[in-house]
Amino acid sequence: MALKFFDKLSQNFIELLNDSDDYNVIIEVKNDEKSFTAHSNILKYRSSYFRRELENIHPNQNNIKTITESSTSSQIFEIILKYIYGGIVNLENVETRFIFDLMLAANEFELDELTNKLETNLIDTKASWLKTYFSLVYRNIFSKNNFKKLENFCNDIVVKYPNLIFDADDFTSLPESALVSILKRDDLQMKEIKIWDSVIKWGISQNPALPTNLDEWNKKTFLTLKITLQYCLPYIRYFHLSADEVIDSIRPYKKILDKQLWNDIDLHLLSPKRPVKSIILPARSILVTELPLRVEEPKESFSTVISDEHAAEISTWIDCKETVYSTTNIPYKFELILRGSKDGFAPQTFWDICHGHASTVVVAKVKATDEIFGGYNPLAWDNSNPTQNIRVKNTQYAILSACKNIQPQYGPYFGHDFYMLSSKSNNFTLDNDCVCQKNYYEKPIRTPSNKFSIDNYEVFKIVRKS
Repeated sequence: MALKFFDKLSQNFIELLNDSDDYNVIIEVKNDEKSFTAHSNILKYRSSYFRRELENIHPNQNNIKTITESSTSSQIFEIILKYIYGGIVNLENVETRFIFDLMLAANEFELDELTNKLETNLIDTKASWLKTYFSLVYRNIFSKNNFKKLENFCNDIVVKYPNLIFDADDFTSLPESALVSILKRDDLQMKEIKIWDSVIKWGISQNPALPTNLDEWNKKTFLTLKITLQYCLPYIRYFHLSADEVIDSIRPYKKILDKQLWNDIDLHLLSPKRPVKSIILPARSILVTELPLRVEEPKESFSTVISDEHAAEISTWIDCKETVYSTTNIPYKFELILRGSKDGFAPQTFWDICHGHASTVVVAKVKATDEIFGGYNPLAWDNSNPTQNIRVKNTQYAILSACKNIQPQYGPYFGHDFYMLSSKSNNFTLDNDCVCQKNYYEKPIRTPSNKFSIDNYEVFKIVRKS
């Protein structure tokens, strides 16, 4: 049985890094004019890059070797050093671009474990950023040629959207390895003749001294372009081009092709079924995007508290009908004014939002029991009264507009029948102060049995349909 104590070991090595008394290497980060101290034995055993660097540097009179780094920032290099010593990298609260640059630096210092982990992290958690900064990512990973997972990730995007690369203003600066990796793909969604034209454009741009007029080209000129494109030309699907495409676009550059290949292309156009000696690559596959079956989107419910059936019944009460309306024949639209779960449960919120609205229905769901209580106010709510305003003579059934000083506690008030109150926390969901009277008395009776807090509540403006 092996007992492993890596956490303590890591901590001890971090402490060694921070010890400025016992070191024999100084690393100067040229860009930021900052230096770090380190230990040669740790550096060379953790990184083959530093092993080579240290072997080629002579120590000074104090037996200290100095390494100058100019390709990275001091902030990134500090993290690299902590990883080398302690095996810990903290990526909390850092921008994605920093993680990407850290990955590039880890690759430069040949820290394969860290490079691979950061590459995977970017693909798994930062895919949207990689797509947003696609051009930056694409050129960097192919210039280093060590990020196979990111290469595949990017090429999976390019083959579907080749314009991201081929129509870009800086297409001709694309690294050769990147271009070849795309050309190899059988699923590149691009017309073959346009691929050929793009390859020719890229090759010519690598040799700015080539004449702009093709009539001025000689054998040496064509040879220069042929050598430039030697790794690209084998992946063009020549035998899947039309005769006009070959005549118009391939033939003017036939001298950059091997003689046997050109003869086979010519023969294939004359007699397509006759065998040729050249390798015939398959035609690029066309991705067929199947449209999903049309599915009716579920109708978004107008309320989180009541259903269509409730709305039909409430409409019946408003119109004083004896027969309940059907859900397909509700004469009113319920236009949402306030929803507690969206706008908040403070009593004052009710008065601020509902002020001036007439013909409103308030519905509330009781916490824990899912009972629904509510009321209808044909008049307008008014938050401007300095004193309480009772709308009807019988105060037992009155609709009350609360005066300014009690609006922080009282919400909608439908007499003793139903009202919403929060006397402590100013939140209807926290205080058991809301009341619905099951029996009616001269004075309101608030007992534990009829007091409750709410789970949610809504206020609707009731508008008759035209």
